[in-house]
Amino acid sequence: QVQLVESGGGLVQAGNSLRLSCTASRRTCSTCPMGWFRQAPGKEREFVAAVSWSTYYADSVKGRFTCSRDNAKNTMFLQMNSLNPEDTAVYFCAVGGRVRVGRTASDYDWWGQGTQVTVSA
Repeated sequence: QVQLVESGGGLVQAGNSLRLSCTASRRTCSTCPMGWFRQAPGKEREFVAAVSWSTYYADSVKGRFTCSRDNAKNTMFLQMNSLNPEDTAVYFCAVGGRVRVGRTASDYDWWGQGTQVTVSA
């Protein structure tokens, strides 16, 4: 089992930045995916970014968000720049226990409780 804790969410103005963190209770393999999903009001949960053996991004955030991981600290980060109101959502981190690309929810085994990101116009 892996417990995940997200932090770093909050309220920001459009154009500003936030950095989300996700800390896992134990290590996973370096190529097992760690990823971020988000769910906006009235919308389905969607893939945002992931790191497995490479780094992957949804088209909507590519060029603005950077996903990284510090394996020594069992921590993943999501640096979010140039935020806009469409980025408003609850952001969930997730970790998979087997080697997968990490771009779909089915690639993951453990999920955090989420952290709210609100971007005002």
